[in-house]
This record gives sequence, C-alpha cells and structure tokens, in this order.
Amino acid sequence: MEKHREILMGATRAFEAGGFRGTGVDQILASSGASTRTLYKHFGSRDGLVLEVLKERHQEFMRRLEAVDEAADPIGSLFDTLEQWLVQHGARGCMLLRAHSEYSSANKDVVALVRQQKREFAGEIAQRVKKELGHDDGDVATQVWMIFEGATAAASVSDLTVVPVAKNAASVLLAVAKGQSK
Repeated sequence: MEKHREILMGATRAFEAGGFRGTGVDQILASSGASTRTLYKHFGSRDGLVLEVLKERHQEFMRRLEAVDEAADPIGSLFDTLEQWLVQHGARGCMLLRAHSEYSSANKDVVALVRQQKREFAGEIAQRVKKELGHDDGDVATQVWMIFEGATAAASVSDLTVVPVAKNAASVLLAVAKGQSK
C-alpha cells in the first residue's frame, strides 16, 4: 500500500504543477520511482489514477471541514478552511474544476465524479446555511457556494487577500437573509 500512496501523492503534485492531460506518465511517476506497470497494477490506467487523485483531494477537503469545531461560525469556517488550504496547497484554482475542464469531452467518468463531488460540497454548504438561518434556503446556499468558488478562482489570479473579502461577503449575505426571514 505504501507504493500506492507514493504514486498518488506524486501524481497529485504533478497534476497541480502541470495539469492533468499535459502531464506525462514519466512526470507522474518520477517522485515515487514506480514503473508504468506498477501504476497500472494499482490504478488500472492513467485515468484511474486521475480519478483516485480527485477522490482523495475532495475527501481531504471535506475531512477538514468536518474537523472544524461545531461552535465555529458555519459559513465563516468554510472560508477559513479555504484560506488554510490555499496556504498549504497553493492558489491554483480548484483542482476538481480544472479536471472537469480538461476532461470535459475526453472522459465521462472524470466529469461525472467532479459533478458528484461539487454536488456533495454544495450540499455541505446548504446544511451550514440551514444551521445558520434555522431553515433551508437554496438560493442563499447557492449564493454562498458561488462566493466560495469565486474566491478560490480569484485567489489563483490575485492573492489570498480575496478570501477574507469573500468571507465578509458571505457574512453580509447571511445577515440580510436572516433579516428577511424575521
């Protein structure tokens, strides 16, 4: 299992640096020292490795969200987690959305996985909005999701200072929503 993890981590770094489709197998395997045969043994194919990288990336972010103290601001902590994530992983935009773009016409499994992961994340935001407002509000949840995704993208072309600004925008949005629901 160690070699599996090494290949997965090396591939994640390679895909972050060079994209998915533009990164060759030799680059993917360079840090692990594994052979192409070992890659296929563990992942079935190069695209199988891409799917595993995307699954791991999404699960890692969702685990971080789950680890946030329950007493924390449910929406503000999304943006705090994002900022910490970007400090650790770099602000290169959302890896999932980049994969979706690169594979949009090349691999329906990658596209389906990213869509499913984004639905799951949007569901997490909806739960947090419900916790904050005391009731479901799909429009507000979608707006918070858009602010979050926008902050992720904007940080890749600006800097991390956009994340606290996005956090503030989401806070204002929720304050307005709370005022309207009274």
